[in-house]
Amino acid sequence: MRRGIHPVSRTVVFRDRTSGFALLTRSTLDSQRTVEWDDGGTYPVVDVEISAASHPFFTGTSRVVDTAGRVEGFERRYGPGAASQP
Repeated sequence: MRRGIHPVSRTVVFRDRTSGFALLTRSTLDSQRTVEWDDGGTYPVVDVEISAASHPFFTGTSRVVDTAGRVEGFERRYGPGAASQP
């Protein structure tokens, strides 16, 4: 490998904000925030919105999507019954 062209790989904790699941792994990402891990070490932590621990595909749960708000917005914009007109 050529020196000076590759990003620095470090140990980082990825934490799912939804479920609280955390994973210690190596990554090129860095963060100013840190967390103390089970082994007593302090590592940078990167918060993610979704992971396999909270994704509906992997957990088998589904989320309720508010489609009523979308329909009402469409009707306000184009008038009631606009979608059924040819």
